[in-house]
Amino acid sequence: MGRVTQRRKVYRYVLDGSPAALEFPVRHREDVLAVEEPLEIRLGNLSFSVTMRTPGDDFDLVAGFLVSEGVIWDADQLISLRFCAGEDENGVQTFNVVEAQLRSDVPLPDTGRHVYTSSSCGICGTDSIESVTKSSHFNPAADQLTVPVETLASLPDRLREAQAVFEVTGGVHAAGLFRIDEAGGADLLCLREDVGRHNAVDKVVGWALRERLLPLTNTLLQVSGRASFELVQKAALAGIPVLAAVSAPSSLAVELAESTGVTLAGFSRGTSLNVYAGSGRISMPAPVAR
Repeated sequence: MGRVTQRRKVYRYVLDGSPAALEFPVRHREDVLAVEEPLEIRLGNLSFSVTMRTPGDDFDLVAGFLVSEGVIWDADQLISLRFCAGEDENGVQTFNVVEAQLRSDVPLPDTGRHVYTSSSCGICGTDSIESVTKSSHFNPAADQLTVPVETLASLPDRLREAQAVFEVTGGVHAAGLFRIDEAGGADLLCLREDVGRHNAVDKVVGWALRERLLPLTNTLLQVSGRASFELVQKAALAGIPVLAAVSAPSSLAVELAESTGVTLAGFSRGTSLNVYAGSGRISMPAPVAR
């Protein structure tokens, strides 16, 4: 998997009381880790953001980040993406700086901040909540999508089955974009993995922008972790009407989902789920006749 994973020697302590553990309580083994490296995002000559991410699909990440920041919302606004020169101490190209060229009529962001995002938090460099509550060019509230509850409940397992990096590391988040068909089934359009859950979503949104699919009507975004304010924001700005998470949403995520018209589900784990906003989009199966 190239720069996506890295092998490391570790000490494994076994405390299960078995004869083998009592004789050899400490064992030497090799483990596979998900790589985490910084990525600097430049707008022309302007250094706009530094994010900690798992290398791979970096152009998608940058494109999606610009959508999530409200900078662009149409593929034609993004002229080009390229890696800039950058070397490590051994003189090897790092591929850790991406420059985005925007169309001349796209205003450069003027937020009074330099954005730094860690792999656990996508809005850590933001001055206030108000500065990230942006007006979307799309309206998820107008989307007429309905999703059968059994389809919604099945998506965490489908997401997990497609997580190749998680399979070998156990250390990355995933975001999967599904198109709901006329029969109520779900087709996986794009899946991305990253140490940062916000990066995984940005990679999906960036893929969709570059494929000229925005707004993402009739789609559902399934994520592997919790549903934070920022993930609801990213879904709304991409025109995604339904966001489902394996774990809990935050209170502010629910408030934002209600105000933007995004259906928000949490604790979706195969046999049950909670819907915190937009329950009108979720359809129940017809009752079985007795």
